[in-house]
Amino acid sequence: MKIAIMQPYFLPYLGYWQLVNAADCFVLYDNIQFSKRGWFHKNNILMNGEKKLFTIPLKKDSDYLDVKERYLSDDSDKMIRKILAQIESSYAKAPFFNEVFPFIKKIFLYDDKNLFNYIYFSINEILNYLNVETPLIISSKIEIDHSLKGKDKVIKIVETLGGDEYINPIGGVDLYSKQEFGEANIQLSFLESDVPVYQQFKQDFVSHLSIIDILMFNSKEKVILMLEEYQLR
Repeated sequence: MKIAIMQPYFLPYLGYWQLVNAADCFVLYDNIQFSKRGWFHKNNILMNGEKKLFTIPLKKDSDYLDVKERYLSDDSDKMIRKILAQIESSYAKAPFFNEVFPFIKKIFLYDDKNLFNYIYFSINEILNYLNVETPLIISSKIEIDHSLKGKDKVIKIVETLGGDEYINPIGGVDLYSKQEFGEANIQLSFLESDVPVYQQFKQDFVSHLSIIDILMFNSKEKVILMLEEYQLR
């Protein structure tokens, strides 16, 4: 059984969804330390032909809290509606706007201030939309020693879930050793995404944007096919 484990990101780019689709079981870290540099509460959309970063406002709190302990700010609704207005303005003439925007709006307006719950809802909604049936498991609910770090924690999660293969994004090729995983009788594979080029209005292609962008410019059926456009190394 193939296992993948990732931090919970908000509406990430295509490679994230390819990883979920490639796995038989996808683990979401809720008990991992929040980082401002991560993509937990922000992403890029296309605006005026360029990348535009949006950020969901969070309540000020300790930098040492886990994702599941962080919350959206009390006045986040105001900024969220501003972001939605930007998305609407930027993509109003995209070919699949009428189909996609109400669905994206539902995600942004989800009424739960807990950051992990907010992201978890968005991930579930996207997977349901794309007919991906990979089960999601919340890491803190897995009965292991959660003080483990790095590869030791990953290996223990895979073993506990009965997996025999761990799939990691290609960016981790220097982080994990196939030999070390092999000693635990786990095959280590790295997913390298073949990022497709698609038409974005009449301009040069801008890659690695939020899944929002791909959904706006491509049919649901085409995006489902894109989920298979990767290599396991």
